[in-house]
Amino acid sequence: MASSASSVSSERLDANIPGAFPHSNASQTQISTTHQNLTQALYARRAEYTRPRQVRIKVGSWNTAGLKGVEQDIGAWFVDGKGIEESLAGLGVRESDASAKESISAQEARQTSLAPTVPKNDTAAVASNEEVGLYVLGLQEVVDISSATEALRPYTDPSVANKWKASVATALPNGYQLVAEQQLIGLLLLIYASPEVHPHVKSVSTTSVGTGLMGYMGNKGAVTARIVLGETTRLVFVNSHLAAGADKTSLERRNWDAGQITSRTRFDPITDAMDLNQGQGEGIGDEDFAFWFGDLNYRLEGIPGDDVRRLLTVHTLAHDHEDAKDNTSISGDSGYASKRDSEDAVPVPPELDPASLHTTINSLLPHDELRQQQKAGKAFHDGWEEGPIRFLPTYKYDVGKVGVFDSSEKRRGPSWCDRILYRTRASRNQYNLKAKEREEAQKKDEEMKAQGLDQDDDVLYDYDPDTDGDKNDSYDEYDESQDPEPEIVPTKAGFSDEFLLESYTSHLRVISSDHKPLEAVFSLKYDAVMPELKTAIHQEVARELDRQENEGRPSVALVVDHSTHTFEDKDTADSNFDGVDFGDVSYGKSRRRNITIANTGRVPATFGFAMRPVDQNQPEGAFPPWLKVRFEREPDTASKSASDEMDAQYTLQPADVCNAELKLKVDSPDMVRLLNEGTSSLDDVLVLRVENGRDHFLPLRAHWQPSSLTRAVDKLIKIPEGGIRKLQGQKPDGEVRWSVPREIFRLTDSLEDMTERALAEWDMTGHEGNKENAPWQHNAAWPFVSQVKDSEDDEVMGGIIESLDCDESFDLAFPGGMPPREKTEYVAEALLLFLRTLQDGVITKSLWEKLEEGIATREKSKQQLDRDDEKMWVLEILATAPNHNATFLLLISMLQNITHQIAEAGKAKPSTPRASTELPASPRAPVRRRTLSKVPNIALRQLIQRNYATVFADVVFRGVSAEKMREKEKAVRKEKMARVVELFLKNEDDGTG
Repeated sequence: MASSASSVSSERLDANIPGAFPHSNASQTQISTTHQNLTQALYARRAEYTRPRQVRIKVGSWNTAGLKGVEQDIGAWFVDGKGIEESLAGLGVRESDASAKESISAQEARQTSLAPTVPKNDTAAVASNEEVGLYVLGLQEVVDISSATEALRPYTDPSVANKWKASVATALPNGYQLVAEQQLIGLLLLIYASPEVHPHVKSVSTTSVGTGLMGYMGNKGAVTARIVLGETTRLVFVNSHLAAGADKTSLERRNWDAGQITSRTRFDPITDAMDLNQGQGEGIGDEDFAFWFGDLNYRLEGIPGDDVRRLLTVHTLAHDHEDAKDNTSISGDSGYASKRDSEDAVPVPPELDPASLHTTINSLLPHDELRQQQKAGKAFHDGWEEGPIRFLPTYKYDVGKVGVFDSSEKRRGPSWCDRILYRTRASRNQYNLKAKEREEAQKKDEEMKAQGLDQDDDVLYDYDPDTDGDKNDSYDEYDESQDPEPEIVPTKAGFSDEFLLESYTSHLRVISSDHKPLEAVFSLKYDAVMPELKTAIHQEVARELDRQENEGRPSVALVVDHSTHTFEDKDTADSNFDGVDFGDVSYGKSRRRNITIANTGRVPATFGFAMRPVDQNQPEGAFPPWLKVRFEREPDTASKSASDEMDAQYTLQPADVCNAELKLKVDSPDMVRLLNEGTSSLDDVLVLRVENGRDHFLPLRAHWQPSSLTRAVDKLIKIPEGGIRKLQGQKPDGEVRWSVPREIFRLTDSLEDMTERALAEWDMTGHEGNKENAPWQHNAAWPFVSQVKDSEDDEVMGGIIESLDCDESFDLAFPGGMPPREKTEYVAEALLLFLRTLQDGVITKSLWEKLEEGIATREKSKQQLDRDDEKMWVLEILATAPNHNATFLLLISMLQNITHQIAEAGKAKPSTPRASTELPASPRAPVRRRTLSKVPNIALRQLIQRNYATVFADVVFRGVSAEKMREKEKAVRKEKMARVVELFLKNEDDGTG
């Protein structure tokens, strides 16, 4: 039994500082929201999946005074219902055979901390053992809170709670389990559930609030638990210890403590799907039934303690005739002789007998501070109730005595310090309603007074709702001649529960503490959710709502047109793939596929592509950067001005269709690099979002063909003849096959040849009237700066790169009839693209840093080298990277050759009017006319060389990132790079040396 009752680990008490936020027994899970209509429909059928359940709740409260051994009594009075003196007991106490019960004198004589102090041969006088479904125990001062060490301790010692849990677990019947616990220094709250009730306990949350020293420490305050029974009924239990003291300041502090506990208590959100408002944590006041118990410390006001002691001692004298003579269990200063009932006396009802305990208690209760504060609206006035008090005060007694009030020097007056209050949702709502009515009436009175209307003269009678007819004026409304009727209480979840207070009494015969234990037993009939029934009803409701919703919900069908696949793709296509398969894809070569969207519903459907999940290698947007989508119709008017493709919306009427073309094209060097490295792919999913309808997912896939672009020189020189595609995804074997990358060699060789053809064709077919239309006559950077087509449909560049990757003839990339001049411009642009995307560049970062350092040193020392020495100095540095050096010299050779060809073609003929007077424009290198030679042909060469050097300076060198450089610094660095290239372009043989 002990193991089952201790199922909640002691780890629940880890460093729970006073005033901490809720510490839930259940793990926090993400609260999922249900569609409002589904929740309402399920709620409307709640009667089909709930069944009535009955539970008896026993709430016990005891201030143990920090004494040792008191836990020995916990099982006898709290679980077994013993230790009640029936003649001095309260509401709902059973009659028992008093003749067999141990006498008071014998009980007091054997009092020890090693065994229970309740009378021997005692029987249960209230509900006990299996009769109770929930045991709720609130203890105060389980440690000595008067000790500064304990009161200021920043953590809670779990061994104290373990000691009490072990005692309770031993006493409980088999199968009871601990469902909630919370400790705050001396406060301990334990809740146990029977095997029948335990499966219905959900959403357990516990918390604590310290109100002691500095308004925060845990020597005073409360520990609180919230549970939900059957997913329908919220229960809150508050075990508190309020400020002590009999003066007015202490009274105000008790009221303040209660207000702090109420305002600062917060529980975890309810995770039950039936709750319509789950977002925020709940507090005290949101429950259906609340129980507030503990040492509230309210005293008897305005009456001397000795007078109270004398009044009450009369009854402690009279309740045991045999022990009254030895005077062991009573106070000796009562002032009254022992009362004896005559055999011939006529029985008098207690409420009519001036000498009865009933009359004595009723005479004292008007002095009770708690009831006074409730009536004044200062504490526990908002719907809190209490059962009829028919038992002796629970404080303060001599330890080890049954009915001896404090006989120490302090002689503290007896008081009902220990209380058990309860509140239903109905009583709280009733209080709120009356408070609102009073507020409105007061507002109306103030308005009338402001208008000069005074009703005092016309009032026939005065009624004060705060005082007249207050039920607290009658302190004992319980009629013993009638069975109490249960209260019908509407719950937050919309159910009607039945609630009844069965008993409310103290255990006078427990003598191990200076407080007497107090208990109340409540009967609760509630509707509990049957999970299996709820699941079945939920499925029915969901299906019905889904059917109803689908009939009026937009619906579209998305169809992929596989007929647009090429013949080659069909041979390798996967017939089981439901999406769009673009097949093999290479740089600059577009692939197109078509899709059809049809409205298959009964209402208009508005749709558009939704935002894709963001990938670190791809920008945010509705489509990946390599994809374009074009619809055959214009978007809706509302979205025509949308700047983002994801905002475009299209509306189809029922049975209407719309076609769209998807075009895939990879022309970004950054994307090529990622695809080559395998860090990105051409697989994606488009989301077609239908407004108020379901999403449609369109998978995309394509197979990337490796490209020689974006690779390093050291890798390219190892690619075998046949191109990078010949490797079929395999890495090169590591053997160096070329001195320079074969792709660069092919491009430079082809460019020289095509330039020669273009010049020859112009020379053969041209005449005097159109020679000046040749591009090299008005563009000194031709063919590297030209008017190459740059439209989306232009795929010549992709064909050239494809020829490089497959080691095929460039002629396959050009459409029939393209003039040599355009072919030359395309190849020149392809060369620049290839050089620009080299990972390490022709002249690497480290090589350039050495060159830049040498240039800076000479400039600083104003040292100048002649051209040959400077070239030798550059070549010595480049020689440390032989393949890069060879590539650089190959490019220089090509540029010299093309410069020579163009210069020769531009030599003036006698009949050419502008040859001797004009030079071509300089699109890349601003040149002053006076810096050029006065010889036209030499000046032309100089102009071409200057432009070529500037163009290739951008693509040949790799330097430190220029992002943080100022514009002037960038210009200076580029000029140095261009000067290095130009140094090698000049040739003494052609007069430009």
